[in-house]
Amino acid sequence: MQMKLSYIFVVLFISSLFLSSCKERDRGGRTDTRTSGEITFYADESFSPIVEELREQFEFQYPQAHLKPVYTNEIEGFNQIKELKTCLFFTSRALKPSEVSYLKTKRQLPECFPIAYDGLSLIVNTSNNDTCITVKDVKRILSGEAKNWNDIVKGSNRGEIEVVFDNKNSATLHYVVDSILDGKPINSPNIVAAKTSKEVIDYVHETPNAIGVIGSNWLNDHRDSTNTTFKKNIHVMSVSMTDEAKPYNSWKPYQVYLLDGRYPFVRTIYCILVDPQRALPYSFAHYVTSPRGQLIVLKSGMLPYRGDIVIKEVKVK
Repeated sequence: MQMKLSYIFVVLFISSLFLSSCKERDRGGRTDTRTSGEITFYADESFSPIVEELREQFEFQYPQAHLKPVYTNEIEGFNQIKELKTCLFFTSRALKPSEVSYLKTKRQLPECFPIAYDGLSLIVNTSNNDTCITVKDVKRILSGEAKNWNDIVKGSNRGEIEVVFDNKNSATLHYVVDSILDGKPINSPNIVAAKTSKEVIDYVHETPNAIGVIGSNWLNDHRDSTNTTFKKNIHVMSVSMTDEAKPYNSWKPYQVYLLDGRYPFVRTIYCILVDPQRALPYSFAHYVTSPRGQLIVLKSGMLPYRGDIVIKEVKVK
């Protein structure tokens, strides 16, 4: 009787190991749970400040979780998702129907949902006080029609306009082509491609005739809890939808102007998730849309996608 019991125990133990091994293979070797483990995910580099803030807070709340971000361009991020080399990607556009269909051929059902709004900002050197510009002039510069500062600011002696982007495959550049130029190519003769958003800021800081194109989540001085102070080493341009830009009809990418529509260049940040296991990537993605995650987005200077935001006017004497 003792031998039979021992035999049954051994069989059950071996069976449990076999089932555990099969389950591990079904998960592709992953061992992460919703609150523990280690994963690598991707994000467009232009959103790295807000993604870093969210990652740090998530790991603080769940010390057993370790998230390794790879900050890259939009094309590389989508390739990683489509080839199932990552479960999570943050970028500025949703999946196209063809991309959803492609993932379904791999027996994957992707999730794609908005998490925040970001202002596409124009920055200039601190020596440049011509900081009001119209949407029309922005298009003229990007299309190559306006090549010199004198073309948009009469009497300016700053010479040629240099337009600085982070890189040619970034979400920032794709937004400019798709949403500002209506699908037409950028034809400005003086395009500078920096490698990162930080390098855009550094280049503009050192170049009096440059205009940098950058996400507003890079600009806030986080020492100011009101999110109304931008970095001191550059000027942020105010943009007007009228025919002539003046200080009273031009707006900077503050949260309130992203919300009420006065600032014209607003893009949506999306989370793209392909995680059939619903483990750590799933947990972090939905943490971003939770009330806590959306509060972090708000405090970062960006506009959260979820939540009721009330605008109050304050009279200052």
